[in-house]
Amino acid sequence: MEENVLTHDAILKMLPDRSPDSHKGNYGRILIIAGSRGYTGAPCLAARGALRCGAGLVNLLVPKSVYPVVAGKMDEAMVSPLPSAQGKLSFFACRMIKKQLSKADVVLLGPGLGQSYGVYSVVSWILKNFSGPVILDADGINVLSGHIDILRGRTAPTILTPHPSEFVRLGGQLSKGRTSAAVDFAKDTGCVLVLKGHNTVITDGTQLFCNPTGNPGMAVGGSGDVLAGMIAALLGQGLSTVEAAACGAWIHGAAGDICAKELGQYGMLPTDMLSVLPRLLK
Repeated sequence: MEENVLTHDAILKMLPDRSPDSHKGNYGRILIIAGSRGYTGAPCLAARGALRCGAGLVNLLVPKSVYPVVAGKMDEAMVSPLPSAQGKLSFFACRMIKKQLSKADVVLLGPGLGQSYGVYSVVSWILKNFSGPVILDADGINVLSGHIDILRGRTAPTILTPHPSEFVRLGGQLSKGRTSAAVDFAKDTGCVLVLKGHNTVITDGTQLFCNPTGNPGMAVGGSGDVLAGMIAALLGQGLSTVEAAACGAWIHGAAGDICAKELGQYGMLPTDMLSVLPRLLK
């Protein structure tokens, strides 16, 4: 399979034009389900990643236990509380989520959710009941360890954004090499895989992209949350799953490279990457 190396020109060609007579509903209604006690930054970073990449509307659902903190941090996204148990999502959240799914173009599940039976129940329920594209990140991936058949049985698009250890937990075989392992996993599950790390691999099992951007300064908590939100926004604006994943990975890494050049790898933060994203989308 031919490996395509991403470039800025290629990325800009994938991005849709914004019509002068458009409105916020034309640029994607993104539903993000994220956060838990002790992890209130992840949902905010994911929401801001989506907004900085042009999402029209971002609806952020978090456990009731952390709602006041998250709502106090967010101005641009709409934040709503969900039933929780011991600081994490409760299965009873599904009833409230169901009302939101009918309005969503894309669902992002996982940043900061933690792991519990309630979280697994919510993630599996959405995968089975939402007919639109879902992005699984962080604990949205981790709770499916041992339950990969849920992915194989899904007919709607699914994007996974694991780092190597999360990939192995799901059953990925890195002994084959990152590229071969990613392609095999994507073919087996029908998902688009974004295997993060040096030269991130993006594949749907048929198309294969290698991302040359990024640096070790991005190896900090919250960086992946930003990426997941970015991919959700691009998907909501009409890019295909593999295009949204590839564009998101390149832009995210390029933003990190700007921060590394201007701030240094030791001191850069995910919020710094958010602030430079507009420079790459002109």
